[in-house]
Amino acid sequence: MPIIELKEVSKTYKTGEIETRALNRIELIVEDGEFTALVGPSGSGKTTLLQLMGCLDKPDSGEVRLAGRDVTRINANSRADLRRGKIGFIFQFFALVPVLSAYENVELPLLLNNVKSKERKRRVMELLEAVGMTDRTRHRPDQLSGGEQQRVAIARALASQPLIVLADEPTANLDTDNGARAMEIMQNLNRETGTAFIFATHDPRVISYARRVIELVDGMVVDNGVGVGKEMLH
Repeated sequence: MPIIELKEVSKTYKTGEIETRALNRIELIVEDGEFTALVGPSGSGKTTLLQLMGCLDKPDSGEVRLAGRDVTRINANSRADLRRGKIGFIFQFFALVPVLSAYENVELPLLLNNVKSKERKRRVMELLEAVGMTDRTRHRPDQLSGGEQQRVAIARALASQPLIVLADEPTANLDTDNGARAMEIMQNLNRETGTAFIFATHDPRVISYARRVIELVDGMVVDNGVGVGKEMLH
């Protein structure tokens, strides 16, 4: 069963009298363990597609299925439950809670999912070790560099053991070295955990790591093939 399946998905935004077609009859399948880049020019629909995959929005028409469940037919509370349990998010501006430490930021999704204390501590420390942040556990975001904040954000995205992680321009605010470090960490976590990753990006560095590249133009998928990344899926 695919992790995510989109069938004839369209989305239009209206601003006053102006309508903008963001997505036009998208057909797409995301399988378990993918490491995929979603590319295209500005306005091509990448962010809208991530929002629909992440149950943050609903299409005007068509179906979005997450692990076989049609999420277009459930209410907002049910979509929120699915997001907490099955989807991790990594944002361009990190989106860490400023008053919480690195440890507490990673722990937060587990608290929301009512994970017991002993298991929370095990998962948080395991993930902070995986991203090389065990010496910064008590530091707040304003005490961390951009690269360190993104590593904490990666750990947080994996905390609930999601089926898929969705990342919107994850390297846009990182220099070359930190961007490469973030991609290598995510690549290793993808291999070790089997969690799928989808990146919406303009960054050639991110695209070079992808094992599949999906190209959008004017809200339509124009290339759904496998990319020539650093390593192929098989």
